[in-house]
Amino acid sequence: MNVTLAVKQYISKMIENSGPGMKVLLMDKETTSIVSVVYTQSEILQKEVYLFERIDSQNRDSMKHLKAICFLRPTKENVEHLIQELRRPKYSVYFIYFSNVISKSEIKALAEADEQEVVAEVQEFYGDFIAVNPHLFSLNLQGVARGRSWEPSMLSRCTQGLTSVLLALKKCPMIRYQLSSDMSKRLGESVKQIITKEYELFDFRKTEVPPLLLILDRSDDAITPLLNQWTYQAMVHELLGLNNNRIDLSRVPGISKDLKEVVLSAENDEFYANNLYLNFGEIGTNIKNLMEDFQKKKPKEQQKLESINDMKAFVDNYPQFKKMSGTVSKHVTVVGELSRLVSERQLMEVSEVEQELSCQSDHSNAQQSVRRLLQNPRLSELDAVRLVMLYALRYERHSGSILPALMDELSRRGVSERHRRMVKSVVEYGGKRVRGSDLIAPSDAVAITKQFFKGLKGVENVYTQHQPLLHDTLDQLIKGRLKDSQFPYLGASSLRDRPQDIMVFVIGGATYEEALTVYNLNRSTPGVRIVLGGSSIHNTKSFLEEVMSTAGHSGERAQGSSRHGNRR
Repeated sequence: MNVTLAVKQYISKMIENSGPGMKVLLMDKETTSIVSVVYTQSEILQKEVYLFERIDSQNRDSMKHLKAICFLRPTKENVEHLIQELRRPKYSVYFIYFSNVISKSEIKALAEADEQEVVAEVQEFYGDFIAVNPHLFSLNLQGVARGRSWEPSMLSRCTQGLTSVLLALKKCPMIRYQLSSDMSKRLGESVKQIITKEYELFDFRKTEVPPLLLILDRSDDAITPLLNQWTYQAMVHELLGLNNNRIDLSRVPGISKDLKEVVLSAENDEFYANNLYLNFGEIGTNIKNLMEDFQKKKPKEQQKLESINDMKAFVDNYPQFKKMSGTVSKHVTVVGELSRLVSERQLMEVSEVEQELSCQSDHSNAQQSVRRLLQNPRLSELDAVRLVMLYALRYERHSGSILPALMDELSRRGVSERHRRMVKSVVEYGGKRVRGSDLIAPSDAVAITKQFFKGLKGVENVYTQHQPLLHDTLDQLIKGRLKDSQFPYLGASSLRDRPQDIMVFVIGGATYEEALTVYNLNRSTPGVRIVLGGSSIHNTKSFLEEVMSTAGHSGERAQGSSRHGNRR
């Protein structure tokens, strides 16, 4: 159950299948992202792929000495581009791989266009998703809903993405969905339809306990994506924005030219891989150790090179040294910028109040804390609005709610009307009326007792008290206690045993905090393997865009493409 490995193996197989010789990799916009997240350019260069091109690029040169490996999504546009390409081929031979199921009629159209017989192979390799971490995938879709219903093209794209994950992991699952969300049921039915239609593809070896696909809706937990984060990957995404493992640092004061955009990939950055889930304090210590380690190695490299052996040793160690130097400067820059933002935006004070709002139920304390922070002139507009949103979600039906007064305070602070309007939109999106779960108040005695003991034990870190709702949902699921009345099965059958292979998909986007929860559950629960996916991976800004596009306030929206082809 490793999505990164699944995509890597597909790409390696494509390159192997084409045999020895120089190659070009032809991709579309989406498959470029799919490949770049799991492989670096230099890794692919080592496999004799010397050129990377977009299928929609008009000005490609003819290079008959190259073999072409095409990795494309099976969209109408891509099939059309391929037909044009095959009529006037620029390369000697074509190995064509679609990232999902392609229809018979489209295969026929390609065959008819291949008059010069340059196509060596056409296959389906199901890498139709972005493998972010080994247990986390995204479809990079923004604005999947209009109100409480699917944006039609998005339903089709999510179905394709989800079925390709199942095929890549070789799973034919039972499906459970969140009853309070009609979108969850629609997606479940749509996936089930494909499994039934493409039954030969899903004919995997039966396991003792069938795998399970759990479909959830972001609106059930609107609190998690609103919180500031303190573990490395989540914090980078929240404060700097991670886009396909890339961070744009061009706005950082005094940044050097070669650090304006950096790549953070656990696949080829050991420091990042080891610190992904550590908190900010630990990362600071580890950066210091990394620097000291680097300093120790540095003087030796710069000793006088007096003998041939000295020079040979220097040349042998230089790539290592250069790589380490790049890693050090990259992480020092990123952590330095995080540190600057934390102090400039006073995020420790902000986060403490956010955690109080999301984890405790002391209204008089909460309102005082929020009011106090809203008086602080150094509080950013986003942080001010986010605190009011958390208060609005937490104390939505409290008799002593001071929400109108807090909204007035936002006006006095000069917060834009767009941001103020978002407070109401967030409550409409994820308020009590919408939720199917007990996000806020635990209702049964056991849950209340558990919370009480959690309070007694104290928390090791005041900034990371919050647990996403997903933690409880998965905990209940693993123990076989998740209520069928809230998360029914699609179809007649249900699991008698506790599930072992679990795939969770969050419509409206997952978060890195939830990915951390899944990572910890995978480590602490032997025999259980969980993979988390979402229509996107949110930070607060992207989540608010999602909320606004759902509410219909935003004219901009991501384009999902392609209907699902049928094949047999």
